[in-house]
Order: sequence, then C-alpha cells, then structure tokens
Amino acid sequence: MASSLCSFYNAVGVTLGEVKWGRRPMAKAGKEKAKPAKGKDDEVAITIVARNRRARFEYDLMETFEAGLVLTGTEVKSLRTGKASMEEAYASVDREEVWLYGCDIPEYLQANRMNHKPKRPRKLLLHKKEIDRLSTKASERGLTIVPLKIFFKKGMAKVDIAIAKGRKLYDKREALKKQDAKRDIDRAARGRD
Repeated sequence: MASSLCSFYNAVGVTLGEVKWGRRPMAKAGKEKAKPAKGKDDEVAITIVARNRRARFEYDLMETFEAGLVLTGTEVKSLRTGKASMEEAYASVDREEVWLYGCDIPEYLQANRMNHKPKRPRKLLLHKKEIDRLSTKASERGLTIVPLKIFFKKGMAKVDIAIAKGRKLYDKREALKKQDAKRDIDRAARGRD
C-alpha cells in the first residue's frame, strides 16, 4: 500500500515529505506558473451619479479632494437609481467639519414614512489635514468650496469637491473661445485621418 502511494505521488510530482507534513507542493521548473488571484483592488468600478457641470464653467478649480458622504439608507437607494441634482450645491467648513448644502437627492419612491428630506445638509468625511487645508483656503478672499460630482467607488458614496475661484464674465468668454478653438482643431485633425 505504501509503495503504491509513493509511486502515485512520484507520478504526480509530489514528494512524500510534502504530503506527510501537509505542505503545498512547490511549482516545478517548466510547468505552468500559478496565476495571481485577481483582487478587488485591481479594478475599481466608479459609477457617476450626478455632475455639477456649471462648476467647471463658472469657477477656476485649484485643488480637488475626494470625500465620503454620510447618508441614510433611502438616500443611498435613491442615488443608486441615478437621481440627484447638484445645481445649487455648495460645501462649507463648520466647526472643523465639512458639510454639503443644497444637494437635492429626491425621496426614494418605495420607502415608507421613514424617508429622508431631499435637501438636508450632509456631512462629508475627510482627513483632519484635508479639513484644515480646506478651511484655510476657503477663508481666503475669493475662494470657495464647490462640489463637482457624486459617484460610487467600491460601493461607497463619494463626492469630489474642489477649492475654486469664481470667474469674471470676460474669463468665461475667454474659456468659451478656447473651448471652441480646441473643438475646431480636433475636428480638423479627425478630418485628415
């Protein structure tokens, strides 16, 4: 019996010591190498729920931050359906906490009487150093904190916020001219290919 087991293990390429001590057999030269397991960190799925398109037009963005959102269950379900509006949204620092105001997440239709208020202030989750940086920058004259987009990253609701400076009317016109020129150049380049 022992000789038949030894011949079996030799045919498979496993030594008796590996079997006896419960070790996994090592890869032999020339054989196929084991493929690394694909973890959750390899691909990060980001689902964008809402964008603040006016923010890039009306402000010069200086620095962006990614912050977590403190939400109730019905707010998360409503966001997963893709319904949110950031038209009048803004953020501010209040007592060493960052809050998001004016962001409209409509009530979840299948919820009962425990539904949320659509325009309630929502707390943003940031590191202490980021909050300090935001508060010092936002206190400077002419700078504000603007939300850019709400998205899901690894199943968690997040918001991109930026320290921004408001543009004057002539700056907006100049930005539109640059955008049109870039679009024309891209069209001409595509036409040649």
